[in-house]
Amino acid sequence: MNQLPNFSQSLSQLIACSSISSTQASWDQGNEVVIQLLATWFEQLGFTIEIQPVPHTSNKFNLLAKLGSGEGGLLLAGHSDTVPFDENRWQSDPHKVLNKDDKFYGLGTCDMKGFFAFILQVCKNLDAKMLKKPLYVLATADEETTMAGARFFAQSQTIKPDVAVIGEPTGLVPVVMHKGHMSHRISVEGQSGHSSKPNLGVNAIEIMYQVIGELIQLKEKFNLNYKNEAFDVPGPTLNMGAISGGDNANRICGHCHLDLDLRSLPGMTDDELLHWLSEALKPLAEKFPGRISFEELHPSSPSFEQKKPSTLIDIAEEISGHTCCAVNYATEAPFIQQLGCQTIVMGPGSINQAHQPNEFLAHSEIDKTNKALTRLIQHYCL
Repeated sequence: MNQLPNFSQSLSQLIACSSISSTQASWDQGNEVVIQLLATWFEQLGFTIEIQPVPHTSNKFNLLAKLGSGEGGLLLAGHSDTVPFDENRWQSDPHKVLNKDDKFYGLGTCDMKGFFAFILQVCKNLDAKMLKKPLYVLATADEETTMAGARFFAQSQTIKPDVAVIGEPTGLVPVVMHKGHMSHRISVEGQSGHSSKPNLGVNAIEIMYQVIGELIQLKEKFNLNYKNEAFDVPGPTLNMGAISGGDNANRICGHCHLDLDLRSLPGMTDDELLHWLSEALKPLAEKFPGRISFEELHPSSPSFEQKKPSTLIDIAEEISGHTCCAVNYATEAPFIQQLGCQTIVMGPGSINQAHQPNEFLAHSEIDKTNKALTRLIQHYCL
């Protein structure tokens, strides 16, 4: 058997395997090298390995490693991809770990390849014969874009763990709730013509102006009628993020597009949000037949809530010393939860480092993360 790397060595090797996912084809990369590296390590530790190509992706894979047998058990999950980076804003090579000032700098150290390096170290002392219930390690593809890996894994329903912990950087605070996210484009089809004869055309910008008025009223309804005080922004949000239309000052605008971002509270469904959106625009759709349409820009991510009472929340709070909380960003938790297990998000590092230049994982995370993972495994598998 080859000598397995220590923590800093495994972290360095993972960061050296570039696995950027992006909606821009020029940035987008496969994740096979990372998946194969993890497979090699966990296989040496006695795990059985399953590598699944993720449908409708280019060279993207999920890895499921399993130690022990039987029903239930613990799933430790994370994503194998990173976001793109701006080289001019990095003070070191993003794909080489720089160990400096009690921090490991590198793209993915915190979000979230570091989590797998921790799991590897904790598992070095495990013997499959000791386990009363199985331990699973899942590495997914494309979390930073479409969440295709987690969606596919949830559909496959290959395992039924008792509990799942997703190791996103939460400073080891158990996260039990987050908002959903969906983005849509509203398009208005006008009729272009010369600006000197407005009655011969239909100005798409003028219709969009009315659309925006309806959306502002919908925002106000959200603020009045829906609140969850667990969030620092307690209501669902509707953001008008980008608008484009027309081609010249002396032409009647023939097309106008508005891109929206909607963030739902736990308990709200995508269908509900779309219903409210279509109801808000219904009078205008009837006034301007066939001219207003909307389409999904990206696959939506559902909201997430691990309801109480939950033994996993109790144990995670005890192990981490932190009270559970809600966050505004989206994760793979709602998909993992579809396996039928209690699910939380809890991992090393700060979310403030995620997607930032000079991303780092502090040395101070090492000891407490090793202890937390060891105790989770002891409780759910031994």
